[in-house]
Amino acid sequence: MKRATLLSLASILVLAACGDQVATGDGDAREVVAGAAHTQDRLNYPTTRAVEQTDIYQSAAHGEVEVADPYRWLEEDVRVSPEVAAWVTAQNAVTNRYLENLPGRPAIAARLRELWNYERISVPAAREGRYFYAYNDGLQDQSVYMVREGLDGEARVLINPNELSDDGTVALAGTWPSPDGRYAAYMLQDGGSDWRIAQVIDVETGEALEDRIEWIKFSNLSWAKDGSGFFYSRYPQPEAGEEFTSLNMDQAIYFHALGTDQSEDRQIMADPENPEVSWRAGVSDDGDYLFIYSSAGTDGNAIHILDLTRDDAEPVAIFEGFDNNHSPVGNDGETFFFMTDLDAPNQRIVAVDLSDPSTLTDIIPAGDFPISAASHVGGHLIVRTFEDVRSVVRVHTLEGEEVREVELPGLGVASGFDGRPDSPETFYSFTSFNRPGTVYRYDVETGESTLFHEAPLTFDPDDYEVSQVFYESTGGVQVPMYIVHHRDVTPNGQQPTLLFGYGGFNIPMTPAFDVRRLQWMEMGGVFALANIRGGSEYGRDWHDGGRLANKQNVYDDFINAAEHLIELDWTSPANIAIEGRSNGGLLVGAVANQRPDLFAAALPGVGVMDMLRFNQFTAGRFWVSDYGSPQDPDMFDVLYAYSPLHNIPEGEGYPATLVTTADTDDRVVPSHSFKYIAALQAADTGTAPTLIRIETRAGHGAGTPVSMLIEETADKWAFIAFHTGLEVPQAQ
Repeated sequence: MKRATLLSLASILVLAACGDQVATGDGDAREVVAGAAHTQDRLNYPTTRAVEQTDIYQSAAHGEVEVADPYRWLEEDVRVSPEVAAWVTAQNAVTNRYLENLPGRPAIAARLRELWNYERISVPAAREGRYFYAYNDGLQDQSVYMVREGLDGEARVLINPNELSDDGTVALAGTWPSPDGRYAAYMLQDGGSDWRIAQVIDVETGEALEDRIEWIKFSNLSWAKDGSGFFYSRYPQPEAGEEFTSLNMDQAIYFHALGTDQSEDRQIMADPENPEVSWRAGVSDDGDYLFIYSSAGTDGNAIHILDLTRDDAEPVAIFEGFDNNHSPVGNDGETFFFMTDLDAPNQRIVAVDLSDPSTLTDIIPAGDFPISAASHVGGHLIVRTFEDVRSVVRVHTLEGEEVREVELPGLGVASGFDGRPDSPETFYSFTSFNRPGTVYRYDVETGESTLFHEAPLTFDPDDYEVSQVFYESTGGVQVPMYIVHHRDVTPNGQQPTLLFGYGGFNIPMTPAFDVRRLQWMEMGGVFALANIRGGSEYGRDWHDGGRLANKQNVYDDFINAAEHLIELDWTSPANIAIEGRSNGGLLVGAVANQRPDLFAAALPGVGVMDMLRFNQFTAGRFWVSDYGSPQDPDMFDVLYAYSPLHNIPEGEGYPATLVTTADTDDRVVPSHSFKYIAALQAADTGTAPTLIRIETRAGHGAGTPVSMLIEETADKWAFIAFHTGLEVPQAQ
């Protein structure tokens, strides 16, 4: 493979020195020789109005605490407030002028388009001889939904979301073929919002039905056994102007019968006296039962079972309360299999008889590593475990006896393995840092894996080396970290390195392929993934070790990851960039505040930056289970101590920072990033730039068009390459 020609950072850079006139789109840029760096004194940020706003919180340690919030007005919806919209325009003008003049940015974008241009499909869903899956030919903004008649049949397009908008921002947000394969229900999202609209298509004719369901959020769809309709969850319609900011309350489960108006949908479950409780439903594989899930946050749920064969049936409680996590695996008549962390931090699989729901019988006891998923296929249980942050898959009988281990292609992560209890056919995808997702068909009876789809690549996976190290962090805990790089890159103490982390909500960071990281490594950068506490890499204990009062462990783990990379002679503080998104954006903001000396650049994406007001907007109230409530005096002290907005250090060299967010993010509302960057720009943080890139017609990440992702990544890589000393490709 031909390596890109490199342009030295010692080259002359044409830099825009953005004054007030630049922020409004007028005026000419000055040319500056960037022999050292872009500096803050050459950037004139838009003025952000400060207001006299203070709030009183109760602290366990200090009693009443008065906290200023001078940028409260930036919490107004950009679609509603002309002043916020003007501020966004001004900030983007400064940022765009800066990014456009970074060396090698056009070449980075061009190479990203080449690397991104490979076929991708999802794991197929089989329905009565039809196979349904998402497909992208490479650079399509949105993947299309396909159906194939038989394994060797010709595939045809069912739904092409690229035809639904001019800018590619309407995306498929879930697809559910009916049990007989006659219909496919699907959800659409517009502009990256979490709100969904559900519709139905006739698979044979390709014609859309008139059914249209609105105000769906945080829900699946689950078909009735006879295909007459489906169960779903939705919220009441918000007040006009509050669709993207108001708290999500009063969710309920409904059943929609095909061919009827949404106003006729039958309510299945709700709890008006407890509007904070969320509800979700799923039909059992045999179609006879409905699993009803309820929760009040992101950790812990209850499960009830409703017998759909009896009109007079009442839900039977299987797991009550929100102290533990449970999920159904399948059923064999009235015997149900569940995965649960009740009395099992690493999860176990139990059997429950509907006639005696209080008795749990271990089928697969908890082991040394956490069970990450399980399914009931072909009369067997397929169980996935996460062993030192890599997938291991085993097949068991319904009595728990191990039959075999599934032979995976290497070190990586496997997903899929869904199917029917009466069919041995299932599909799975395998991916690793240097290998895109490859899809296999698996026969549970024979144990044979056969290739279903593997895309031709524009790179050689063998050019990249993957290793795993362990380092010590707070409390003597050993934390795993992956280090990935081009085989020509070796430790020299100065390698530009991108360190990524998340650390929250029981979500593991896996050794999966990401073409954006590949491009960073192809340029010569090192990529490191730290599997810090707060996720589920080592079960519930690993999660608990990084949430609530233990949240500082997450930041310590990430800081120690950077220091370990230095100890291994890979890099230095002048060459380390850090990145994280959402809860990971919080991570980046917190550690940049705590150790600004340790990092050269920071990329906090769609981050939770105001830890005192996160629970006042949209889905933020759910996060109290991971963060704690700022209205709790004990947790106020914890949250206030690390909140990125409230702990920006003055008079110290802050990392070059590029905040990214989007105007339609109704998961982590963009005001988090708006207020944080306003505070950064107002503070004395040294000479490095502190910028914000605000995408329009985009949200928290899901459904973002490929073209937008390429442009955003090119901006980020050019930014951190410049500030970590990575030579970048010269435009051809």
